[in-house]
Amino acid sequence: GDARVRGQTGVLSERRGSYPFIDFRLLNNTTLSGEIGTKKKVKRLLSFQRYFHASRLLRGIVPQASLYLLDEDYLGQARHMLSKVGMWDFDIFLFDRLTNGNSLVTLLCHLFNVHGLIHHFQLDMVTLHRFLVMVQEDYHSQNPYHNAVHAADVTQAMHCYLREPKLANFLTPSDVMLGLLAAATHDVDHPGVNQPFLIKTKHHLASLYQNVSVLENHHWRSTIGMLRESRLLTHLPKEVTQDIEQQLGSLILATDINRQNEFLIRLKSHLDNQDLRLEDAQDRHFMLQIALKCADICNPCRLWDLSKQWSERVCEEFYRQGDLEQKFELEISPLCNQQKDTIPMFFTWCPFCLSPGFMTYIVEPLFEKWAQFTGDTPLSENMLNHLRRNKAKWRSLLHKQHSSSRSNDHSGQVTDSQEQTLNEEETP
Repeated sequence: GDARVRGQTGVLSERRGSYPFIDFRLLNNTTLSGEIGTKKKVKRLLSFQRYFHASRLLRGIVPQASLYLLDEDYLGQARHMLSKVGMWDFDIFLFDRLTNGNSLVTLLCHLFNVHGLIHHFQLDMVTLHRFLVMVQEDYHSQNPYHNAVHAADVTQAMHCYLREPKLANFLTPSDVMLGLLAAATHDVDHPGVNQPFLIKTKHHLASLYQNVSVLENHHWRSTIGMLRESRLLTHLPKEVTQDIEQQLGSLILATDINRQNEFLIRLKSHLDNQDLRLEDAQDRHFMLQIALKCADICNPCRLWDLSKQWSERVCEEFYRQGDLEQKFELEISPLCNQQKDTIPMFFTWCPFCLSPGFMTYIVEPLFEKWAQFTGDTPLSENMLNHLRRNKAKWRSLLHKQHSSSRSNDHSGQVTDSQEQTLNEEETP
């Protein structure tokens, strides 16, 4: 049946565990018609997965590695890193190791305290921690890219953007909390495959959301479900919680890459007409949407070492999808064929991967407009400089691969010698 739940506010949510991690046994590659198994088999498998997930929760077996299990050396290093959480060179991979895989929970608890949100909204710290653990555990660590570390990285970037003077001077505590919550939950329960894959395999999420912003709708409704289950905001007035739920949806849905031009055109119009009025809640919310979109695709604007790691991770996730499609005799999606599509090749035209094509047509226009909005602050200039350097390095690497007679390795990984060469070259 329908696993959505209607609360007092009227917003449909999804129960935790209603849509577990995709079990690809549901795919049936023996049928020429493309039907994915029988309804009875699907129902039986999903029912078992739901029972298993729920029974673990009922028994209290929720995987949770506490920060306090770490030794003092690691705790000290993690605390030192948090003192520099507003720096753009923040290494989320190192922070995740120092917190024993608890980067999202630890980061959000710290940021809620730094921004005074716990005091302002009278949040119970135990309940907040319980909610954040739910969020972190509902990301799939099996995903190379869309996992809790990515969510923590986006949240740290969002924190940096919320501190930009042009925006910070107008933000209310509600705006800040919405921005951080949306960043932390914007990809929750991501299955590790994209929307076209869900549609062509007739996945239940595609049917539920009628093939429109399927993943983004699922992330939003799952977040609402966790907010209600944790009872984090139940002490607030009904109209306040209703507004929070609706605005969270508006923010998370804005991360749909298919809506990129829609938001960019609107931002250009506002900047050209100079008609943004951040005293107006509607304009502030729009800029929060833009900030979240920037945070979500900011990897090409990070230091090369960090950007390179994220690029390899997102492409590895693409490759895994391609392997699944090949295994079940489905048409392999563009850029998902590991035998033909190397990472540097992605970087020439890929509309989803972190690449020069993506940088040139998606990332660069957005961040140039963001810099225009913020007034060319040091952070904006730093991000654009990193973006241009990284783009030059990927182009140089692609050129070397094309001109090399020994380009038989299709793994797409950047070798140490290649990276050393790249680092030695001057950026145009």
